[in-house]
Amino acid sequence: MNTGLLILRLAVGLLYAGHGIQKVSHRLGGHGIEGGAAEFAADGFRGGRLTAAAAGGGQITAGLLLCTGALTPLAATIAAGVMTVAVTVKRRNGLWVQNDGYEYPLMLIILPAVLTLTGPGRWSLDQATGLLPWTPWWTAAAIGLGITSGLATRTLLHRPDLHS
Repeated sequence: MNTGLLILRLAVGLLYAGHGIQKVSHRLGGHGIEGGAAEFAADGFRGGRLTAAAAGGGQITAGLLLCTGALTPLAATIAAGVMTVAVTVKRRNGLWVQNDGYEYPLMLIILPAVLTLTGPGRWSLDQATGLLPWTPWWTAAAIGLGITSGLATRTLLHRPDLHS
């Protein structure tokens, strides 16, 4: 079980961090902060570079926390916040990713939530520092706060006159 949790944490965490790096730099095929800002503008958000930096920074932070198994509920909160915004953007396309739907962002909310429920495993900083086990209410609080922050971000930064 611990090996499986380690592999899951590393895979999800590295994908999160990599996606964030793309959003704020030209590394890993990214288009830099300008590209990230343009992506948000095309999706109807204001804030430009600051919005891209916050989203990219959140993804990098959540990814690194997941990789190391550190403060797993905080990683789940950040992930749920950033990915809730993505779900709101993609929901008009339906669920499935082949139609640019919200399937992938939804999975990136669910996976860190599950890691909060199960705990990140023996080979984690949470275990090494004695923070485990996380009780189930931590998961509910983490995901609830993340989704709420994502919806608040959508409300504050989205320009409804440009996109629904």
